[in-house]
Amino acid sequence: MQLRYSPTSPFVRKVSVTAIECGLADKIENVATDPWSADTDLRRSNPMSKVPCLMTDAGMALYDSPVICEYLDSLNKGTKIFPTDSDARFKALTLAAAGDGMTDAGVLYLVENMRRPEELRWDWWSARQKETMNKCMDTADAAADSMIGTDGPITIAEITIGCGLGWIDLRFPDFGWRDDRPALADWFDNISARPSFEQTVPKPA
Repeated sequence: MQLRYSPTSPFVRKVSVTAIECGLADKIENVATDPWSADTDLRRSNPMSKVPCLMTDAGMALYDSPVICEYLDSLNKGTKIFPTDSDARFKALTLAAAGDGMTDAGVLYLVENMRRPEELRWDWWSARQKETMNKCMDTADAAADSMIGTDGPITIAEITIGCGLGWIDLRFPDFGWRDDRPALADWFDNISARPSFEQTVPKPA
């Protein structure tokens, strides 16, 4: 399998962590890709021209990260990242959705405040993305005591939230999300010590 990736993407990291947890990391060749480049051929595989994009051994292109993670879990011979019990599955999927929502809002906040010309920035839009980030963090904080950290079988919820928070720390080191969320901060410290997270820490671009 080949994974089209960029090194700081939180969604790529989510796939990489999942691959490690599923025992599949050595089955995947990482192919560095700049999805913003005018010369990229990424749209041939992913019409959105986004990473991650996984090319399976059968030549099928899979996108985006939730689909790729579930595919990898379908190959997983150990404890499933996506729980099979209905209640546990939908709890994990809903928390993962909050983690993705937090990260998506963070990307939009980054684009609005760091990549858009200052005279074109929309303060209302920026404030809306920041509020979404904070509300999703509050949801994760409320669930922190039930989430797995360093030890034990984790789900797609822990992976998604952990990778999202790691990216926010990378891009917005002064965000201050830990200040009013001690449970989430403690949990994040624990999961950050998990081997799959230690091996995938993003480096500043």
